[in-house]
Amino acid sequence: MRLALGIEYDGTDYFGWQIQKNGPSLQAELQKALGFVANGPIEVVCAGRTDAGVHGSCQVVHFDTDALRAPHGWLLGTNSLLPPSIAVRWVRSVADDFHARFSARARSYRYTLINRRARPALERRFCAWERLPLDVEAMQAASRCLLGTQDFTSFRTVACQAKSPLRTMHTLDLRRVGEHVILEIQANAFLHHMVRNIMGSLLDVGRGVKQVAWIEELLAWRDRSRAGTTAEASGLVFVGPRYPREHGLPEEVCLP
Repeated sequence: MRLALGIEYDGTDYFGWQIQKNGPSLQAELQKALGFVANGPIEVVCAGRTDAGVHGSCQVVHFDTDALRAPHGWLLGTNSLLPPSIAVRWVRSVADDFHARFSARARSYRYTLINRRARPALERRFCAWERLPLDVEAMQAASRCLLGTQDFTSFRTVACQAKSPLRTMHTLDLRRVGEHVILEIQANAFLHHMVRNIMGSLLDVGRGVKQVAWIEELLAWRDRSRAGTTAEASGLVFVGPRYPREHGLPEEVCLP
């Protein structure tokens, strides 16, 4: 039997999604809890691995098991064993050909920062902070060139293992809501550090350090060393993947 789960987590205290030798990981915590419920080892496959300090509002994973448990049994049992920073939101039985990563047709991220002179306290785990005034209209104008199919070499880490730097950006919305500046972005897939590197470069435009046309120039240069710094991990949330409706998953992870 193959099961799919939606997972929510605060990634602040973890070394990322993937199991690490030198620190706690989200995958290890989830597999340990699931294994206890299944009374045997469980190995999960996720829709997209997140880095240290990055959060997830609906990460999707799948795993195979011979253990017979009702969906609510998996949900309640696993959540009772997970730390407070991780929670299973839903459980669905899926076909054997469903794959959390390869069945996804799109993925969405949200980056949030607080733009004010004083550092945040209540939201410090889930927002980045920028004390200098930002020209959000300039950032919006600069970001428009990122839509469509592009070579995002300038916005991926040098350690990125993706075979191709080409990605298709479906939507990109950057706006100010009070003290918050929010970037919501969806693409077919993302390169390593891609969203944080895009935000880091857009911040240079917002601060007035770079001109609006600079982002388009970065795309053409295909040179990571010429782009801005990587934005803080705390502001980034993996909103989740999107799948064809035929898989029978909850609405929040289905394509329109």
